[in-house]
Amino acid sequence: MEVKFSTRSAEQLKTPPASMSGVVFGTVFSDHMFCMEWEEGKGWHNAEIKPYGPLMLEPSSMVLHYAQMSFEGLKAYQTDSGEHVLFRPRENFKRMNRTSLRMCLPELDVEEVLTALKQLLRLDSGWVPNEAGTSLYIRPTILATEEAIGLKVSSKYLFYIILSPVGPYYSQGFNPVKIMVSDKYVRAVPGGVGFAKTGGNYAASNLAEKEAKELGYTQVLWLDAVERRYIEEVGAMNIFFVINDEIVTPQLTGSILPGITRMSVLELGKYWGLKVKEGRIAIDEVLNGLKDGTVSEVFGAGTAAVISPVGTLSYKGEDYQVSDVETGPVAMRFYEHLTGIQYGKEADPFDWVESI
Repeated sequence: MEVKFSTRSAEQLKTPPASMSGVVFGTVFSDHMFCMEWEEGKGWHNAEIKPYGPLMLEPSSMVLHYAQMSFEGLKAYQTDSGEHVLFRPRENFKRMNRTSLRMCLPELDVEEVLTALKQLLRLDSGWVPNEAGTSLYIRPTILATEEAIGLKVSSKYLFYIILSPVGPYYSQGFNPVKIMVSDKYVRAVPGGVGFAKTGGNYAASNLAEKEAKELGYTQVLWLDAVERRYIEEVGAMNIFFVINDEIVTPQLTGSILPGITRMSVLELGKYWGLKVKEGRIAIDEVLNGLKDGTVSEVFGAGTAAVISPVGTLSYKGEDYQVSDVETGPVAMRFYEHLTGIQYGKEADPFDWVESI
């Protein structure tokens, strides 16, 4: 794939934030973006790295009416040696292709798109922050752009990648968060698109998260849509429990996003020889375990937050504290080791990190 370059002049370049302190996650963007188009009969074409700016979409673009789209989230890091690296980027583009199959979007050539991403990152390398705990968030997106009002599969698409320097996802940083279990709304149903990273999943969760935040909680923990009994995931991350010294996470049933960090936690735990299990976890089992001490830790795992310890679970108006509301040793170990790999402080026996 040949990529055309249309870059900003030196006078047009913006100044990256001197510090990420006080910068809200995902609100500042780098100088350039990658774009390409797909059309039936032509495939992917017009690959270009150009100045970050508004997209030109017709009011009748199908994504605006029927939400045929997908997106991904991954990060670039600056290591202690000053090198810029990516963490398991192919897994993100593979997942994007799985979403594309479900949403009837054209698939990407993983290696070609990864090469284009690296070209973009090298051009905007000055936007990779170097403070502890910071990174450059990467947002690939596919939109249906055919100009038509009428439900069908689009014949035209736009793919683009934008970059955003970020600090911690949660304002409290790596400290326990408060999570509210939703017993009023559901996120996804079997046979639906819960496993896909598509915009409608997140729009459907907004009301529950808005209500949770108004009550002082950080995120919502979703239960299954059929029995409203089995735990699925949190809005921005997968969820893990330490139950009788075993690390347990809900199994992938088609209504849970298969997180890259989730997969990394499972693989790393097995590598360390820890007891790790995927299975169905009932909310009553967790709440009873918090009361009798058999559930010693709860933590989330996702690209944005990496590992996020949970200090409180709220269910039907009652708060349940997790242990002593402090970050537990299992969550701490995963956080320190995963971020250590990402920032070049720890050995990478899996070859997860890739140089830009």
